[in-house]
Amino acid sequence: MQFFHETVTIVLPVFLVIGLGAFLRRIRLIDVNFIHQTNRLVYLIFLPALLFYKIAKADFFSYFNAPLVVGSSLAIGLMFCLSYAYGHLRGYRPASLGSFSQGSFRGNLAYIGLAICLNAYGEVGLTRASILMGFLVPVLNFFAIIALIRPQRHLNPEGPKKNWWREILLNPLILSSFAGIFWSFYQLPVPVILDRSLAIIAGITLPLALLAIGGGFSLQRLKGDLKSAGIATFFKLALLPLIALPLLLLGKVQGMDLSIGLLLAGTPAATATYIMAHQLKADAELAGSIVMLSTLASAFSYTLLLLLLRHNGL
Repeated sequence: MQFFHETVTIVLPVFLVIGLGAFLRRIRLIDVNFIHQTNRLVYLIFLPALLFYKIAKADFFSYFNAPLVVGSSLAIGLMFCLSYAYGHLRGYRPASLGSFSQGSFRGNLAYIGLAICLNAYGEVGLTRASILMGFLVPVLNFFAIIALIRPQRHLNPEGPKKNWWREILLNPLILSSFAGIFWSFYQLPVPVILDRSLAIIAGITLPLALLAIGGGFSLQRLKGDLKSAGIATFFKLALLPLIALPLLLLGKVQGMDLSIGLLLAGTPAATATYIMAHQLKADAELAGSIVMLSTLASAFSYTLLLLLLRHNGL
């Protein structure tokens, strides 16, 4: 009973804030323009600032765990291969295959993953999750581009590859994470004024991100091939953590790092999967359904995952 109570206090606040965003949108206290601008601010300014701040202030050699990064990256790669092979064997049309595969492995690390890790393990957990995320974001983007472009390469041989390689290289989350890693690695000081400014920004980033998720939540996106969306949701929320677990244990990852690796593996599909699917002419309808369904289901999957972690003393 104690484990269940602890788990609820970790998961419920995150989804209550998401629910608040949906409620504010429903009563028209916030609108589409607010959600769009908030998402842009969080993605371009606030979240990069939070990542840089948490990583730059940390002792890199104490927080960095190479087997955790390698194991988590391998799990993503294996999930890409498995989901792509499954969709191919099931005869999914090219546009749907890319969206299905991407939704099966690309998780919402930044908004929901960091919030869950913060609630579960405090500032230490947030810092460890931020460093891990800094290495996983380029891995996720790399496989996402392959998943979306490869099935349609015969339909559009030229493709927008160059544009998306530029998007990876100039991704603000990647740039800020590696700037923070550089700062932490060389133990550079953070000026007091900058330190206090970044601390304020860090405090508002995750609440704004969760409100934006709730405000953008729409059950109307749950349409089309819901069976495929359900399978992708199962792959993302259940199968990916199960793939990650033996890989992390094989690398002798344990304690809080093991928990954080599994919590980030168990994040619901990222909103970016819908955006990328739309821009790369994949099945945006299926991508939107996977995002909505996995976000709804993650409230229950996270409860179960955290119960298992707490039961095993993690």
